[in-house]
Amino acid sequence: MANSKNVIDITDTNFADEALRSPVPVLVDFTAAWCPPCRAIAPHVDAIADAYAGQLRVGKCDTDANQKLAAEMDIRGIPTLLLIKGGQVVGQLTGAVPRAKIEDFVRRAL
Repeated sequence: MANSKNVIDITDTNFADEALRSPVPVLVDFTAAWCPPCRAIAPHVDAIADAYAGQLRVGKCDTDANQKLAAEMDIRGIPTLLLIKGGQVVGQLTGAVPRAKIEDFVRRAL
């Protein structure tokens, strides 16, 4: 699913290790292959993963394949971007938002 080598796949089983226990902030893109707005922001998410490598981890979670995690995180619409820092959700963006808005969102957590 990820087009950047800096994007990790987030699943029901690895979410705690990859996101909640990460020493750096994590941006998780809750997405689905059939979702046009998800596809619209995917290049922005990949570019941010590359631009902030080392400062920020970026993951993508396929909500169809990981329904348990999507339910636990109360994902009501996709795409939803969650920003996790220190094991806590510190921000959420929903919908196809411009790259500049995603970057501002990320910079606040760094």
